[in-house]
Amino acid sequence: MMNRANSTESTKPWSPSLWWRSWLARRLPPSKQVTLAHKSIFILPTGFGLLWISLILLLFILGTNYQNNLIIGLSFLLVSLFNTCIIYSYKNLAGLSLSSSPPPQAYAGETLIFPIKLSSKQVQFEILLSYANNQVNVLKVIKEEPQVSLLQFKNLSRGRMFPGRLKIESRYPLGLCRVWSHIDLDNQLIVFANPIESQSELSSLATDDISHILDRGIHVQGVDEFKGLRQHIPGESLKQVAWKQLAQGRGMLSKEFQQPQGQPLWLTLDNLTSPDIEERISKLTWSIDKLSERGHIFGLVIGQHKIPPADGEGHRIVCQQSIALLPVREEQIK
Repeated sequence: MMNRANSTESTKPWSPSLWWRSWLARRLPPSKQVTLAHKSIFILPTGFGLLWISLILLLFILGTNYQNNLIIGLSFLLVSLFNTCIIYSYKNLAGLSLSSSPPPQAYAGETLIFPIKLSSKQVQFEILLSYANNQVNVLKVIKEEPQVSLLQFKNLSRGRMFPGRLKIESRYPLGLCRVWSHIDLDNQLIVFANPIESQSELSSLATDDISHILDRGIHVQGVDEFKGLRQHIPGESLKQVAWKQLAQGRGMLSKEFQQPQGQPLWLTLDNLTSPDIEERISKLTWSIDKLSERGHIFGLVIGQHKIPPADGEGHRIVCQQSIALLPVREEQIK
């Protein structure tokens, strides 16, 4: 997992990689959208390009040594071709706009997916996208219409994830020059803990028997909360008819209500210093997903922090993020 915090870097000894990251942070600061230009594009000869330059020097030396104008002319032709490749390689990357989209939810141990939107006012060829030490996506052609590339990122731990700088690279047109950039799209993702199945984690702050817990906090048909609309059944009370929708021409619909059964459930994580805290977090992750899947109303207590009982996808995400962001002890990192 990569952390954006650089507060500890000032205490570290100087190194080329540290200097390079610091220089990039000043030259290319994080941004949700980046358009590549001369300030953000770097270019150097490839290995093939260096051989090409060596061939030019060899031909020029031979031509001048033997006073052969044809060989000298050939060396100048190869120089002009190399110079043209530099210009076309730069133009192939210049003007490319990249922006980040919200990544889908993921759990520790899964491959994360970061959607990157690309657009350009001109056609561009052979663009390579990748995060460090991860799979490379090759885009053969980028046209004027925006397109999305799904970049993979391997991750094993929970918590807030920064994938780092995105590398954009191209060797178009002849492979003589390598043009690249390292940009920070300021994208991040809160990775949930790896879920471990455990019915025993469905515990309550009350002293109820565990066998009755799964019947609590679930919605049943009632009159308290509006649930939605459904097709009207002939013979039903006219009080349940959705007259507004009927007037709009949507047909005969009935209003449906619900109410929670019994007291809401409480999930707890009280001892945050216990040796098996990571295992307990994983079991709690599974419990949150299971209760949300069944439509239960539940709350979450983490030490002194309490999340009030609720249900729905938004509540599930808040609970998962709360336990995913708990500090990881140093001995577990090692």
